[in-house]
Amino acid sequence: MGFFERFHAPEHRGLDIIIVGCGTVGATLVERLSNEGHDVTIIDKDRARVNEIANYYDVMGIVGNGARYGILMDAGVQHCDVFIAVAEDDELNLLSCCIASKAGNCATFARVHTPDYSSEINYFREKLGLTMIINPELSTAEEMARLLYQPNALEVNPFAHGLAEMVKFQVYDNNPLIGKTIAEIGKELPHELLITVIERDDKVIIPNGNDHIENGDQVSFVSSKENVRKFFEYIGFDSRQVSDCMIIGGGISTFFLATKLIEMGIDVKIIEQDRDRCERLSVLLPQAIIIHGDGTSEELLHEENIKHIESFIPLTGIDEENVLLSLHALQVNEDVKVVTKINRVNYRDVIRDMDLGSVIYPRYIIAETILSYVRGMMNSQGSNVETLYHMFNDRVEAVEFKITEDSPITEVHLKDLKIKKNVLIASIKRKGKIIIPSGRDRIHVGDSVMIVSTNLGYDNIAQILA
Repeated sequence: MGFFERFHAPEHRGLDIIIVGCGTVGATLVERLSNEGHDVTIIDKDRARVNEIANYYDVMGIVGNGARYGILMDAGVQHCDVFIAVAEDDELNLLSCCIASKAGNCATFARVHTPDYSSEINYFREKLGLTMIINPELSTAEEMARLLYQPNALEVNPFAHGLAEMVKFQVYDNNPLIGKTIAEIGKELPHELLITVIERDDKVIIPNGNDHIENGDQVSFVSSKENVRKFFEYIGFDSRQVSDCMIIGGGISTFFLATKLIEMGIDVKIIEQDRDRCERLSVLLPQAIIIHGDGTSEELLHEENIKHIESFIPLTGIDEENVLLSLHALQVNEDVKVVTKINRVNYRDVIRDMDLGSVIYPRYIIAETILSYVRGMMNSQGSNVETLYHMFNDRVEAVEFKITEDSPITEVHLKDLKIKKNVLIASIKRKGKIIIPSGRDRIHVGDSVMIVSTNLGYDNIAQILA
């Protein structure tokens, strides 16, 4: 057990946060939340793991069962602001959150894997006092489905309750954007969008009108959802969603993903090694083709037509297998859309250089959902954080704020605001419509405003002012 005390500047007091579970997700939350100045206490039965994380991140660690009332009282649950349970056991997470909600006055977050609990979220909120239940498999499936709907995209991040999207894609040879400035692109486009980030040679740029696009750039833009496909068509990409998908592995993530793809009209083929699981999936997913066999077998993959499928997603549960399968799919089918799920981040830079297509890290999906809520709790100056994404290897943040009252940023033409460097106001949602802002636009109370920046940690939109 380790105990460490942290001091914060009085103008930005951190929240008291308890995290149950020191696995990959728990460690990611400790890193993010402690870096943002919060007082974090971790609880886990694994003494070695608790000591490792407590010492590395300078947080308080308690060894024990996170669902025991006495342990939670020792951790200070009666005084904490946020309680997060991300252990591997669903029931432990739910029970510990229930105890925390009764013993203290805190926001409670429980991670669950079991699909059965997903249909009972309202009950847990209303009757048991849980703030949020997060299902990483379901969230991962939703992100993968967005990528198959927009297969040209490397990333698709929704904002404004799905009305707007921030989309990242790769610029290749002969792309009509190459050589043009951001201002020129804006004038030529027949619909509204804003280029928000350019990554070039490992350098991240928040562009102005004079910056230009080069071959090999990774570019992110923001637009209304309906304009994303129009933009890809304008620059010569095939913008239709994929027609079929081969999934390797038949776990919970596969069930959620296949369900969503079938709803989208995408043909699904699943290869699973366990016969009992195949039989179960055939009952749960009667519209999918279920193949009993070893999905890592090159011979079987070719028998099942991997050379001609439009999308391929390995969900074996083993990172190394997922990476190798993705590389094989890209080698034999240059047109296939590949999405690779990675649970560990030890070799994130190496994986990034492999060109695996779209790579998804479930631990970050959970962390950013919670982090956006925590940042919203920190603020009392006229805006609340609604959505948060980290991109470009955590070097860029996109944050959506709900404007709740008048402030220095409201009712002023954007061109007259003195905004810090490397900050871009990317979109405004007003009365159900998305505005890609110009200098003549103004922010009103009631708007939702997205900013993109390489300056990290904003929890109030007024902080973007110089």
